[in-house]
Amino acid sequence: MLEELMEGKKWEELNMDCLVNVLGRVGIQSLLLDIPFVCKSWFKATLSSLCWRRLNFSQVSTARLMYKYEIKFCSISMMKFVVNRSDRCATYLSLPNRSLTDEALTYVADGCPNLRAFVLPCGLPYEHMLKIPNLINKWKSLEYLTLGASCFQLQDIIYQISIHCNNFVGLGVPSAYIGKSDASAIASLLPNIKELDLRCVNIEEEYLVMILKGCKELEYVDVSYCEGFDEGDIDILKLASHIHTFKPEGSMFYSDYDEEWDDNDNFDLDEILIAAL
Repeated sequence: MLEELMEGKKWEELNMDCLVNVLGRVGIQSLLLDIPFVCKSWFKATLSSLCWRRLNFSQVSTARLMYKYEIKFCSISMMKFVVNRSDRCATYLSLPNRSLTDEALTYVADGCPNLRAFVLPCGLPYEHMLKIPNLINKWKSLEYLTLGASCFQLQDIIYQISIHCNNFVGLGVPSAYIGKSDASAIASLLPNIKELDLRCVNIEEEYLVMILKGCKELEYVDVSYCEGFDEGDIDILKLASHIHTFKPEGSMFYSDYDEEWDDNDNFDLDEILIAAL
């Protein structure tokens, strides 16, 4: 069908609205380094803020920016440039896992007031995580938040979401430890969320039960490959029976790795440290 519609036509002659719609899906790197150099109409399309609604900085190769194309600006300048191009229209933001400064974090937060989805990378420095709760009030339209393997500040973040983000429906905290206070915050402050991603987390059965009892509107829950409960736990499966998509596959009380440590209660820490050095 597309071939028939495009027969006898050139891509550069595509309707500008359609072109912007397509180019808005290619990613930051292509919008910076590839698309503008194809033809004049494509370059013009990249000037539209609608091309910059999805800002995934985690997929940008700084090496390509700095070496192959000999671009001499730093990653902070690049982030500011991209945010300016979005003209406050960005709805999705995924931060890089390196080269992020307080200045860049604040600038991006202020420049993206209409965010609907926010993704934090794994290993975000302590000082940056401290700032996240204070940024939530800038994103009144936030619907989804994913924290990269970190529950640090989780309770404060959830509290801010419950106050400022009335449309919030989805939380992801994969590969983290979910304790009693974290579970209680999710259950009591986010009772209306629809989606919960807790893949590979360490969470005790009673705390998962607490969440399932508190969040009664859940439609999607991923608790696969977790530690702290068994995938066939009858009580959990019963509580989750109304959830459209519930994924407990691979979850167990303890991993094989933990059992190996349990079998070696008399290990010598000094010997291990010496061997490691």
